[in-house]
Amino acid sequence: MSKQLEERFSTYAIDVRDFCRALKWDVINIQYIRQVIRSSGSIGANYIEASDDLGKLDEKMKIKISRREAKETVYWLGLVLTYDNLDLTDKQTKLIDEGNQIRKILSAILNKLN
Repeated sequence: MSKQLEERFSTYAIDVRDFCRALKWDVINIQYIRQVIRSSGSIGANYIEASDDLGKLDEKMKIKISRREAKETVYWLGLVLTYDNLDLTDKQTKLIDEGNQIRKILSAILNKLN
């Protein structure tokens, strides 16, 4: 597995965390925030597990899980309320875009493994 991708996924999880720290933690947002933090961190965690050399089937499964977590992260990011804060809305859009790019990268990896 690529160290560059590991770093990219780690950076993404940190960026999502920092974005969430700046959000309003109200009764509506709190569940979305918890979900998006979990799923963004799981992208890299599962990607790292895919490199544990437990066989091709396990590697594919972990990459599929990473891709699913990226898709889920984009979903939760779309639900988070920024309350018309333009800086947060801009950051949210960038994180959604990066999540979609990560999903495409993971799809390309899966295509190569098949």
